[in-house]
Amino acid sequence: MGGHHGRTLHVAGASAVHRLPAHVKVVALLVFVGAVVATPREAFWAYGLHALGLLVAIVVSTVPFRVLLPRLVIEVPFVVFALLMPFVAVGPRTQVGPLALSIAGLWGAWALLAKGTLGALASLLLAATTSPTELVGGLARLRLPRRLVEILAFMIRYLDVVTGELRRMRIARESRGFAGRSLAAWPVVASSAGALFIRSFERGERVHLAMLSRRYTGDLHLGAGAEAPQAAWVRALALPSVAALVAVIALGTGVWA
Repeated sequence: MGGHHGRTLHVAGASAVHRLPAHVKVVALLVFVGAVVATPREAFWAYGLHALGLLVAIVVSTVPFRVLLPRLVIEVPFVVFALLMPFVAVGPRTQVGPLALSIAGLWGAWALLAKGTLGALASLLLAATTSPTELVGGLARLRLPRRLVEILAFMIRYLDVVTGELRRMRIARESRGFAGRSLAAWPVVASSAGALFIRSFERGERVHLAMLSRRYTGDLHLGAGAEAPQAAWVRALALPSVAALVAVIALGTGVWA
């Protein structure tokens, strides 16, 4: 894969987080997200500690907040859903100003926003400190199904190609006076999506034939990288271990409360 693919997410750097092996960071992310999800929604203090630990990791990574925070826009659909939950959920209601909001909906909205934001921010930190090539190699190192890893590798490799094709089609439509500001424009957008799918499928067929002509046997040689030293595991799992401990304490406090 070319080194330029996925550069919009990856932020080059030489911090301690950048230098960690990709598969170690993936494991650390999964443990941290699991700890956040397991934390009871009533334990506000625990979410504060999770956020503090993640903040420390971001500072150590030297990735600017002005880069990470705008990328949280991917969370907008979840935010909209969370804002609707107090209005549509059933059960006892409480009065908040002129609004009668569901208590269960308020708790659900809080849990969705807290856990979703922490998980999304941790994932964005992984993407910012790990190049796509390293990430694919890390997944191979973790022994994920090889076909899934190869599909991911091709997706990353040709994502820029497909988006470039989409951009050229948009420019071509607009150069012909297409505005797309009403429902009447939907058939044109739908036909463009169909044309993009056909072009992408045909490109995939040509790439596959080119690979077969170069003696492709069905397996890509994905670099999985060397075994990570124990020190790397200790550094990477420091934050997730603290998060897991906080979740266990929060769960225990909830049980005995």
